[in-house]
Amino acid sequence: MGFNLPTLAPIGLLIASNIFMTFAWYWHLKYHGLVLWVVVLISWSVAFFEYWLAIPANRIGSAVYSAAELKTIQEVISLSVFALFAVFYLGEKLTWNHAVGFGFIGVGAFFIFKGPLK
Repeated sequence: MGFNLPTLAPIGLLIASNIFMTFAWYWHLKYHGLVLWVVVLISWSVAFFEYWLAIPANRIGSAVYSAAELKTIQEVISLSVFALFAVFYLGEKLTWNHAVGFGFIGVGAFFIFKGPLK
């Protein structure tokens, strides 16, 4: 696997799509005064753009990645984007428990990409 469009484009597109989706799901936690139906409509509007990035990412990536690998890439990116969002937008602190949990997910990702155990 080299550095070409099918290997790199899905990663870039999934980073962008996860930024949109993280905002769609969590932006409203700072705005408790908004009624729920307004929050849902705004979130759906933001998520619309996420789909325009995630679907092509998976279609392009399927040329070189398995579905399990694509999902693993998406989950690792999703957690990374969320961690940054939680710290810089929501003002939350990450703890050692978070680091350990993310580390276990990283180990899981390693085994997905390693291939069959022998």
